[in-house]
Amino acid sequence: MGPPTPAPLPAHLTLLYRGPLASCDYDCPYCPFAKRRDSPATLRVDRAALERFVDWVEERAEVDPGTRFSVLFTPWGEGLVRSWYRRAIVRLGRLPHVERVAIQTNLSGRLGWLADADLASTALWTTYHPGEVAHERFLARARELLDLGVRFSVGVVGEPEHLAAARRMRAALPEEVYLWINAAEGRTYTDAEAATWLRIDPHFHYSRLPHPSRGLPCRTGDSVLSVDGDGNVRRCHFVDQPLGNLYDGSFRERLGPSGCPLTCCDCHIGYVHLESLDLYEVFRGGVIERIPAAPGT
Repeated sequence: MGPPTPAPLPAHLTLLYRGPLASCDYDCPYCPFAKRRDSPATLRVDRAALERFVDWVEERAEVDPGTRFSVLFTPWGEGLVRSWYRRAIVRLGRLPHVERVAIQTNLSGRLGWLADADLASTALWTTYHPGEVAHERFLARARELLDLGVRFSVGVVGEPEHLAAARRMRAALPEEVYLWINAAEGRTYTDAEAATWLRIDPHFHYSRLPHPSRGLPCRTGDSVLSVDGDGNVRRCHFVDQPLGNLYDGSFRERLGPSGCPLTCCDCHIGYVHLESLDLYEVFRGGVIERIPAAPGT
């Protein structure tokens, strides 16, 4: 009698990957990882972990042929200044069973590598940090992405001192480029303040306040999973309880619909998956890269 057949994966599985990398070239005051340097040993571990993860996704074409994948890299630090993240995105984007691959990035690195990427499946979730980069430099990078034909969104943290810069960037970008505003952590907004940000980002109301989530159905733990560098699988980045490990397959038996165990959810990469919200419709076709569906589509 052979080994038991592993539990099947869903028809579509979104993986949010975050390895050991925590170094960043920016010094944003609202980020605990600002200007942090990883040791050479940490970088070697991060590279090996990422390559193992990409190998696993590639192997699904044979092992789990009925499943399509989307992958969002959410590193604590800046990944695109590291060659192995650029190679991983190019490699994943070329796989026929990978629907979309994207990464959160400050856009500080060079962009020429995107010429090798499959732009039908590759996208960038970019953040503009006005205190760290000049308007003209960031805008030039955005225009380079437009020239290359890369799908991308642009975001700004909703700090009062960023308002003028956010308005200026919104005016400079083409209308079809979505500029989102993240509510600053720990900050409350009056109705008047929120209205100001809503004029820049019509979806800011989703970010303004935490969303009640305890017991509510969420796609995380079912069709959306968080994976760390060791392959430990959790339902999302914000729930510590592991479901098992990616590489030994122990996570499979615990997949399935379930309510959120947390009181509330206040981060887009978490609450976008809450079924009580309409965000899969708002961001239809662009959930992991945070690009809303065009009106009328």
